[in-house]
Amino acid sequence: MKSSEGRAVGESDGAGGAQGSGRAKGGRGAQLEHTGLRAGWTTGACATAAATAAYTALLTGEFPDPVTIRLPKGQTPSFALAAEELAAGCATAGIVKDAGDDPDVTHGALVRATVRRLPAGGGVVFRAGPGVGTVTRPGLPLAVGEAAVNPVPRQLMREHVTEVAARYGAGADVEITVSVDHGEEIARSTWNPRLGILGGLSILGTTGIVVPYSCSAWIDSIRRGVDVARAAGRTHVAGCTGSTSEKTVVAEYGLPEDALLDMGDFAGAVLKYLRRHPVDRLTICGGFAKLSKLAAGHLDLHSGRFQVDKGFLAGLARQGGADAALAAEVTAANTGLAALQLCRAAGVPLGDLVARTARDEALAVLRGAPVAVDVVCVDRAGAVVGRGAVRQPLSPPGTVRR
Repeated sequence: MKSSEGRAVGESDGAGGAQGSGRAKGGRGAQLEHTGLRAGWTTGACATAAATAAYTALLTGEFPDPVTIRLPKGQTPSFALAAEELAAGCATAGIVKDAGDDPDVTHGALVRATVRRLPAGGGVVFRAGPGVGTVTRPGLPLAVGEAAVNPVPRQLMREHVTEVAARYGAGADVEITVSVDHGEEIARSTWNPRLGILGGLSILGTTGIVVPYSCSAWIDSIRRGVDVARAAGRTHVAGCTGSTSEKTVVAEYGLPEDALLDMGDFAGAVLKYLRRHPVDRLTICGGFAKLSKLAAGHLDLHSGRFQVDKGFLAGLARQGGADAALAAEVTAANTGLAALQLCRAAGVPLGDLVARTARDEALAVLRGAPVAVDVVCVDRAGAVVGRGAVRQPLSPPGTVRR
């Protein structure tokens, strides 16, 4: 049952869908609009809204309700408060997460942020409260011992408490404790325990927006995206696993919005449709771990169906010059990122090996269709960590070759 409490208001086009002109448009927003599914908000967005409200109350004595935040792509949703408490030296606000039409296990969870002021120079410090996990193993984007509040939500919270501090003439030196009611129980339905994140959930999100995935609707939207790109005369399209890889591919190739396909986990859907409806060039860009699954022959990259095969990565590493000891370390690595870091430290180009092998798998699915393919692997920050095939565009981005 969906909870109306704590939902964001005033952002009907939260994922940036194409609207208004009546013309077919491409890109991530148009795909979401085509599915007819309602976007939601990440735990990171909820925590940011809660921290913003709590620090405002700590400085002014009043909780803003609703509280408005600014997301990385410029959206400004407003969240109703589901909980608020002002005590001596600290304030707590809570937001009920609305995941939209995505079957997210954290939908309806109450995300709280408690803010305490620190001495000048203390900076912004993050703590894990009840229901939020702690990192206990390497290979994640956070150090061992840190609260499982991912880098982008941390940055969002820093920015917002800094803005609140400036507005009221205070310092931006605070401790933010994020908690999730029943989070430890919910986390048992996630991969956190296997990854060494113990005690609860991770606070996640790179855009602040939960993009809902109905498999059939999303695959249909990918096909529509290809059709739009072909109708616009695009000769180079990119299938991206998420917003970070989309930013990277735009920076690399300057592709226009209607040449971008929000592939998500559905690599097979992109390849099979392009096999029947080819364009000159396809760039596949995604996170190293996801594309290692494509390299291993999986066309569905969802973590619920296939996990990163560290034994497979170890085999690739051996091809790249790794000795038996390093291969054993890769096999035992906590995450794909940890395996990549081990190989990079040893001078073994595992990122390139994954990209090249993923390209070979993609070409096999295309079955000789006239589509040139290159693969770009990125890390969580969007830095390129592996390439398969050429980097240069075959023709000026987004134009028809004469």
